[in-house]
Amino acid sequence: MQDYVYFDLETQRSANDVGGWGHKDKMGMSVGVTYSTKTNQYHIYSENQADQLIEQLVKADLVIGFNHISFDYEVLLQYTILDLKTQTRNLDLMVDLEEILGHRIKLDSVAKATLGPDKSKTAEGLQAIKWWQEYKSTGNKKPLLEIAEYCAYDVKVTRLVHEYGYQNGHIKYADRAGREQQTPLTWSPPN
Repeated sequence: MQDYVYFDLETQRSANDVGGWGHKDKMGMSVGVTYSTKTNQYHIYSENQADQLIEQLVKADLVIGFNHISFDYEVLLQYTILDLKTQTRNLDLMVDLEEILGHRIKLDSVAKATLGPDKSKTAEGLQAIKWWQEYKSTGNKKPLLEIAEYCAYDVKVTRLVHEYGYQNGHIKYADRAGREQQTPLTWSPPN
């Protein structure tokens, strides 16, 4: 059985905190989450487990994410000498949709239209950074659990969008005017 790994991570710092988007490798990972089709399990990684996360990604038959190639992998650069873009097999749903639509689209836009409003994101990246700052300043682990829950939910939504896409041959999304649209695609199923 092949191991398809759905993946997302949250950062400790924003682009503004590190001098712009060109310094993603300085943002630091607060939490990384994967879902493996081989084990049917989620795995939550803390920053000091980044090497284990990277090992899972490299061993995966396919890594599936939403903007993970140009964002999450860049964040992970500070934890590895590996070039994750070339040393992993990837399906970046955002990149694939951008090639089809001609512009970038948010996961939330796809999730709400494709899966229904109850499957929208539960927070946003900046909230996760605030939770991280609260955790660092107080030592209270509750904000860290909030980050893990939020990140795990994004992984779940990414998985559900991918599953819907390969089962139905299309996904739906809200266009820039807020109208629901549909686009055909050919995503392979996780085996």
